[in-house]
Amino acid sequence: MGIKNHHRWLSVAIFFLFMLLHQTDRLLIGPLTSSIMAEFDLTEVQMGGIITGSLILGSVFYPIWGFLYDRFARPKLLALASFIWGITTWLSAIAPTARLFLISRASTGIDDSSYPGIGSLISDYFPPEKRSRFFGFLQLSIPLGYLLGLLLALNLGEIIGWRMIYIITGFLGLLLSVLIYFGVKDVPRGSSEPELSSISDVQLTRFNLSQLMDLIKIPTLRYLFLQGLVGVLPWQVITFWSFRYLEVERNYTSQTISSIMIPAVLFVGAGYFAGGLLGDAFYSKNPRGRLYVSIVGVVLGALFLTITLKIPIENIEIFRILLAITCFFIPLASPNIASTVYDVVLPEIRSTATSIQYFLGNMGSAFAPLLAGAISMKYSLETALLSISLIAWLVTAAILVLSVYYLPEDMKKMRQELRVRASTSKSGS
Repeated sequence: MGIKNHHRWLSVAIFFLFMLLHQTDRLLIGPLTSSIMAEFDLTEVQMGGIITGSLILGSVFYPIWGFLYDRFARPKLLALASFIWGITTWLSAIAPTARLFLISRASTGIDDSSYPGIGSLISDYFPPEKRSRFFGFLQLSIPLGYLLGLLLALNLGEIIGWRMIYIITGFLGLLLSVLIYFGVKDVPRGSSEPELSSISDVQLTRFNLSQLMDLIKIPTLRYLFLQGLVGVLPWQVITFWSFRYLEVERNYTSQTISSIMIPAVLFVGAGYFAGGLLGDAFYSKNPRGRLYVSIVGVVLGALFLTITLKIPIENIEIFRILLAITCFFIPLASPNIASTVYDVVLPEIRSTATSIQYFLGNMGSAFAPLLAGAISMKYSLETALLSISLIAWLVTAAILVLSVYYLPEDMKKMRQELRVRASTSKSGS
């Protein structure tokens, strides 16, 4: 019934490569911001509007991808997403005007919302007690992708220009679409669940629209959806504006920025992976363990960001160290919230549940870069980064505390349904 070990690990390796290079392409917009603004003569608000456009379109496509992943072959759909990434990136690379760049860059949001299928496959490759570590490993690709994009922008931006960089990353998207199509194996939904893993022929259950309203009836999921609505705001603002903040408000050189950002990004990666490991470890002791790790990460991330941004400009070394510490705590929650969604949702509707959470996150944060740009023009980028992040994280922590209360009962109900299915499959065989 299950997937062979070497196929499972090959698929995970391909997922990581896809996410790494896709995030490189997606996050290049941050370090290339000044070059693009200069070529098209854009203001901060106009540039913020460009990224907002891609976030809005990505939000619209999240439910579409989620539904398709729960109904059809997930690897083939992911290959399609990679193909779209390549084509839309090429279109943005050749855009001759600011308006066409806005349209073409916004179209990259279509493939940005294709990740729920990967999460659904991971939940079917590995049992519940191991999922957070694999989510943490895959999410390691996000900071490494940003770092790769940063290195490309700093080392090649002035030599070959931002357009040629996008030509290269677009080609990688097309290449990966072929690799995904032939290299990633699908697996029956729910096959890694303890209740179903011993059954040689699991009855295939597919998502139908009547189940959509059942998601809203899960209290834990309602709060995780609400968390998604506000929890992504700091990520969008920090990812998009941090490079320009260091460049313009702290007046750091490219070399200094590299010396600050490289360890910061590496610590983000360490935070993702450590968050997954810690989440699995605490989950083995208590079903609420993953959410406990998430709450601690959110609170400490907010605390250290506040301290870091108040460090005087001339204290570069202290700023570098504190920023790295901040970046370790910020992502602790991410792999654990992803795993918690799968702890309360039935296998055939997990892509849809994740896509709804991401949809709300994107819609909630779509105007964050634009809002930060407006705040920076009236006050400063530091004010924008700090005010948006602190408010969002404090609200997130409060929502996660509420999720903790309902989680055990919702997990129990989901497991009971799987036991009923297992019993039905055995009696029918």
